[in-house]
Amino acid sequence: MAGRTVTRADLAEAVFREIGLSRKESADLVESVLGLIADALARGEPVKISSFGSFSARMKGQRIGRNPKTGEEVPILPRRVLVFRASHVLKDRINSSLAPAEEGEDAETADIDRPGGPPSY
Repeated sequence: MAGRTVTRADLAEAVFREIGLSRKESADLVESVLGLIADALARGEPVKISSFGSFSARMKGQRIGRNPKTGEEVPILPRRVLVFRASHVLKDRINSSLAPAEEGEDAETADIDRPGGPPSY
């Protein structure tokens, strides 16, 4: 899936292949999980997913912005923004793909046997 966006359909297909639920049940499960996450964030509750990261909504105060075309100052109203903070496990997994493979290993399997490599799900 490198080089393209992972969609809800991709997630549902992965659940279908890995778990063996029907395609409809897999899609319903993905929708349910994403709905629970969105509902919790809308209520202002943080969402933590072990070995992945945490999501939270935080308030940004009002500030003055500038229209880049006209240079006119405009007020930007206060709003809530979504913040994602990656776990160390996810950061290590992402960064391990940048490390050169040890001699005799191919790049795709280099981090699997290495201590601190990505967890198997």
